[in-house]
Order: sequence, then C-alpha cells, then structure tokens
Amino acid sequence: MRGIIVLIIVASMMMMSSCKKTEALDPNKPTIGFVLQTTNNPFFIDMQRGAEDAAKKLGINLIVQAAEREADAEKQMQITENFIERNVDAICISPSGSKEIISAIVKANTAGIPVIIVDQRLDEKILNESGGEILSFIGSDNKEGGRLAGEYVAEKLNYNGNVAILEGIPGHETGDSRLSGFLSAIKKYKGLKVAASQTANWQRDQGFNVFQNILQAHPEIQAVFAVNDLMALGAVEAITIAERKDIIVVGFDAVEDSRIAIQNDEMNASVAQFPDEMGRLAVEYANKAIIGEKIEKEYPVKIELITKDKLAANR
Repeated sequence: MRGIIVLIIVASMMMMSSCKKTEALDPNKPTIGFVLQTTNNPFFIDMQRGAEDAAKKLGINLIVQAAEREADAEKQMQITENFIERNVDAICISPSGSKEIISAIVKANTAGIPVIIVDQRLDEKILNESGGEILSFIGSDNKEGGRLAGEYVAEKLNYNGNVAILEGIPGHETGDSRLSGFLSAIKKYKGLKVAASQTANWQRDQGFNVFQNILQAHPEIQAVFAVNDLMALGAVEAITIAERKDIIVVGFDAVEDSRIAIQNDEMNASVAQFPDEMGRLAVEYANKAIIGEKIEKEYPVKIELITKDKLAANR
C-alpha cells in the first residue's frame, strides 16, 4: 500500500512538473493558442511539430491543446473559450466540424482576438449568418486530393472493377470533400462501380472492422479508398487476415505508418497534405496578424500523391 501511495505522489509531481513546463510563458512575448482536433493522430502530431518549430523560430509563446477524441467538438469549444478567457493574442483552430466551433469564434471576435482556421473549412453560410469572421484559412484542396486518388484507382484497375470506400465522420467537411473528389473521378468511367461505401469515423480499429465486414459481404471488391490513412491501415489489417493482397489500397494524409506500408507493398498510395507546413504557416500568419501585418484570406498548401516510386525517387 505504501508503495502505491509513493507511486501516486511521484506521478502527481511529474504531472505538476510537466504542467509548469508547458505553461512557462514569457509575459513580454505574444501568445498564440492552437486548438488541434486530437494528438492521437500522426497527422495532427505533425501539425503541432510545425507550429512549435515556427513559434520557436519567431520567439513567441505557443500553447497547443486538443481533445482526446477527434470528433469532440464540445471539448474544442471549451479549449477555445479558455484561450479567450486567458486573453491570448491569436487563436489557430483545426476544427472537428464545420459548424460546431462557430459560436466560440464569434466570442473570440467580440474579444478582439484574431482567428485562423487550419485544414478543415467552416460552413461559410452559418459563419456569415452568425456574424463571425476568420482572418485566414490555411489548408489543402481536399476535393482535388480525392480526385487524384480516384484517378489513380481507376488507372490501376484499368478503368474496370469494384471499389469500396471508407468514409469519415458524416458531415465533416474534410472527409466529405475527399469523398466528393474521389467519386467525381471514378464516375467518369462506366466500368467502375462503388460496391460499398461506409463510415469508419477516421479510426483505425473501425477501418479494420468495417472493411472486414465489407469484404465478407462483397468479395468482389478490388480496391478500397479510405479518406484518411488510419482507416486505410485498418483496411490493410483486414486484407492481411483475409489473404487478399490483390486489393488496391489508397489512403489520405501520407503519415509515416502509411509510407512504410507503401514501401512494404501493403498500401499502394496516399495523398500527402503536409500538416507540418499547415502548422508552421498558421503560427506565422497569426504572428503577422498580431503585429498588424496584412495576410492573405486563404493560403493553399500543396498536395501530392505518394506512391512507392515517388518514395524511391525522394530518397
């Protein structure tokens, strides 16, 4: 019992020490609050790294916080409102949904705090109706990325075959745009058919379970497109168990695990978005806004289809 108490005390001290380290802000420097969707996804870990690198280079304070779950819009609102109460100088948000965070953005506007949106677009109609305003959007063209994935799948199947899709959270603009772009590409070819399209909610374990069920119901599937890499990697696990390595797998985000899977011929391709660049640009733009410099209303970040040949060429 005494040993357990000691462990609890040590753990508490470590947590307190960690918090102090995180909150050690220089009052003479501007402070930017960055709200991520989660830190349990390599995509957002890369985004955080890019943001932190930029803050270090600029010599400014940066506080990064995120919800545990990627779809927890309520937690994102709480974090944003806490940043407003702390009177940070600017807020960068990668929102979990296109609508839910808007009321918090309006509060930031009222407090005179500039807001930059990263990766996931907001619903402009609802934003305008609420009287909310963002300073800039930084992100890639998800619809174009989906189109690139669709054209790749079509070519690999010789424009004839059965395709499955693993969707993101319904109503999530990022996933919806990727899906729309993919469908716009493959619908051009009469020989291609979407045999199944189901959500796996961005999660790897759900990607595994959902695609395992799809394979059982539709053994004719020849390719799968997942609107993010975690779901694609889940599909890879289902494919391995089913001994169906003939199936073409394409993901989105090109995180490190998917690049390794591509290198090992477990996946065929993934659309790269460069989240570290998004994080870096968001902090740089926020800093410019703080010091009164004009910034662009929108800054597109490049996308690129990553294949095994592309990885070999970039070595």
